Amino acid sequence: MILVLLGTQHNEFTRLLQEIEECIDHGFIQEKVVVQAGFTKYKSDKMKIFDMISKEILENLIEEANIVITHGGVGSITMALKKHKKVIAVPRLHEFNEHVNNHQRQIINDFNQKNYLIGLQNVEDLPEALKQISEFTPEEYQENNQKLIKIIENFIDNIK
Repeated sequence: MILVLLGTQHNEFTRLLQEIEECIDHGFIQEKVVVQAGFTKYKSDKMKIFDMISKEILENLIEEANIVITHGGVGSITMALKKHKKVIAVPRLHEFNEHVNNHQRQIINDFNQKNYLIGLQNVEDLPEALKQISEFTPEEYQENNQKLIKIIENFIDNIK
């Protein structure tokens, strides 16, 4: 099962679900897809979509998942990594009204550089990431809250 996490942002992330549906249509995804969509309103007969779910149900779904495809939210990423899941992360982008700025690009890049996940900068790269994920061996996730806090603080300081 592939679990898709869109977080709880008030903005939609329809682009990612459209790309996942295309990957299903083209055979890149052949297993069941479950989506925690948050505020993204999307209808599909190819995916099981929930708006909001409890933390307990979410943790159970992560345990069950073979792959987690997530937006670039730190909470969603680290929750999957702590459960030793293979993760593909895709940033929500400001230019598509998916977030207030593009900080998720930097977050994903940081996790990608450490080889914790396959980090994308464009949703159109998802088919290639899906091809790579079976051979991908992530580094074991090591929490480093201080570095992450510094990255976020620097980003916030630069938008003032």
